Amino acid sequence: MTAPNAPQPITHLLYLHGFRSSPKSTKAQHMASLMQERFAHVQWCCPQLPPSPQAAATLIHTLTQDWPAQSSAVIGSSLGGFYATWLAEQRGWRAVVINPAVFPARDLARHIGEQVAWHDPNTRFFFSPEYVDELHALDAGRLRQPHNYLALVAQGDEVLDWREMAHRYRDTQLQLLEGGDHALSDFERHLPQVLAFLGLR
Repeated sequence: MTAPNAPQPITHLLYLHGFRSSPKSTKAQHMASLMQERFAHVQWCCPQLPPSPQAAATLIHTLTQDWPAQSSAVIGSSLGGFYATWLAEQRGWRAVVINPAVFPARDLARHIGEQVAWHDPNTRFFFSPEYVDELHALDAGRLRQPHNYLALVAQGDEVLDWREMAHRYRDTQLQLLEGGDHALSDFERHLPQVLAFLGLR
């Protein structure tokens, strides 16, 4: 029996990776194994996102358009956290954001040009100038349902400013983590809290 005020267990879970990352990231692989081993009843989806933010948004919409709002959730890391916020605001989903990008249009403007994928040096892609405008278009604005978010923010993030993340998600279930890094290398340590937020036991 579900305890009073306990979150409804999710039935669908989407994982969105960050810039230059992939479903081969350590966090994504760990979540995929966990879902297969312990929560096989939950529909799991972790797509390879295209470089174009608009194309990524279209793919995300296509993959999840039939998912139920009340029992779907998204986990997003870095740029994936920005996308997760955009999606959660549209659908009313629960979202776990891990060191989420707050101003990706500003930050990624410095990375226009050819890029190399983190997990496969043989995979290259071009980050086009128009992608910056696409990122601006996906900005979700003010969080309308901050209680729907669990934000894990590492103060030792070497890529993004933790203060910007903390301010953006200040009204959510914000967990400021002393030290740490952008990849949140100790992700496993935070899994119990993530699972509890998602209603999974």
